[in-house]
Amino acid sequence: MKRGIRFSFLDIGPLAKGHALVIPKDHTVKMHELPDEYLADVMPIAKKIALAQGLDNYNILQNNGRIAHQQVDHVHFHVIPKPTADDSEGLVISWPAKNPTMDELKAYHAELVAKLEGSGKL
Repeated sequence: MKRGIRFSFLDIGPLAKGHALVIPKDHTVKMHELPDEYLADVMPIAKKIALAQGLDNYNILQNNGRIAHQQVDHVHFHVIPKPTADDSEGLVISWPAKNPTMDELKAYHAELVAKLEGSGKL
């Protein structure tokens, strides 16, 4: 589908049947470089793709940078169906959760809020 300020099509290396991509037409490598109007256009399309397929279980994935598994130097969003609970189809994730103390979380939260307020992004 080609409309407005984005494209969408099926992935050529799907993790499951129906694995689709939504790609903003603005060429930027990472999401934080993308103008907000392009971001605002992406999620409604991802939602429509999920609804059109009747998906109950799916992932929306967007990677930024090589060590974050970005393979293509253009912002894009994956809609990945998860048809089974096992690892045979769909996105398979390892989640190495950390155990910070509540004080550590509060300190980082305060630091982040200060940066956001200072940048005018909040």
